[in-house]
Amino acid sequence: MRKEYDFAKMNGRKNPYAKQLKKQITIRMGIDIIEYFKQMSMETGVPYQNLINMYLRDCVQSQRRISIGWGIAAEASSPEPG
Repeated sequence: MRKEYDFAKMNGRKNPYAKQLKKQITIRMGIDIIEYFKQMSMETGVPYQNLINMYLRDCVQSQRRISIGWGIAAEASSPEPG
């Protein structure tokens, strides 16, 4: 290794913001979802976990909201009090 690239004698400093960038979690996902992102990963060369993160980040940035129909149907079919 060339002398100017030898970092062994230098005191490296960790990124103080690294923990704020990403947090490891455990999440249960359908096998079909995982396979979808793994297939996309093979096509793009981007790791599938990064693709999932990118997709969720896009949802956050565009303030995309999920439409859940079963909650509305349950409210409409419940009897009125009184």
